[in-house]
Amino acid sequence: MSYIEAIILGIIQGLTEFLPVSSSGHLELAKVIFGNQSLPQESLTFTVVLHFATALSTMVVFRKEVLDIIKGLFQFKWNEELIFSLKIIVSMIPAVIIGLMFEEQLEAFFNGNILMVGFMLLITALLLLLADKAKNTDKNISYKNAFIVGISQAIAMLPGISRSGATISTSVLLGIDRTKAARFSFLMVVPLIFGKVAKDIMSGEISLESDQIGSMSVGFIAAFVSGLFACNWMISLVKNSKLYYFAIYCFIVGIIAITYAYFNL
Repeated sequence: MSYIEAIILGIIQGLTEFLPVSSSGHLELAKVIFGNQSLPQESLTFTVVLHFATALSTMVVFRKEVLDIIKGLFQFKWNEELIFSLKIIVSMIPAVIIGLMFEEQLEAFFNGNILMVGFMLLITALLLLLADKAKNTDKNISYKNAFIVGISQAIAMLPGISRSGATISTSVLLGIDRTKAARFSFLMVVPLIFGKVAKDIMSGEISLESDQIGSMSVGFIAAFVSGLFACNWMISLVKNSKLYYFAIYCFIVGIIAITYAYFNL
């Protein structure tokens, strides 16, 4: 993989991790466009590295909230910070279970399955349309809602389903305040990404060859910087109910992906 390709893929990841258009789906599409012939494991390693970069950008944008979550877990006092921390943990349960039970099956999807990406983007478009029409409220996230949003996050492991789009749309459809929904959506994935990276490193599944370090590094930096921009932008978009445009985009890209896959079977 060239440096230019790594930078482009990093920017795509940084923007699409927060914008509701599916980062994993766009990475798979980009790899096909570039003719990337990486082995599934190498492809997955690069995807994990880019997700790690956007997790760090999330922590920078929400550094106050992250510190509150950490304090809430270790103060052992029943306060607002602890309650929010417990809701984050509850939201992680579905993804952890699905990730551990179907790890090999999920990894197999990250191998240029463009037809699947196309159909999943259509589902993302539908979710965004429904959420855009939902009324805004000032409702907080309950434990039950956190678990339901967590189920959406687990489903979004499939390339083409936008994680932020699915979780924010689910939250809004449950009647949760849009700004709180976006904040919770971005924070709930951070522990999962760090856990995934730690697990893969300890199990030896992530291994970088010397000729991969350069491209991985520039891709990481590109994803981190673009993620900082996209995270702040997405919060504003969700607050102002502008998900409709992303629904149209996902629909168009989904149709293009399906058409491409059909004629290249």
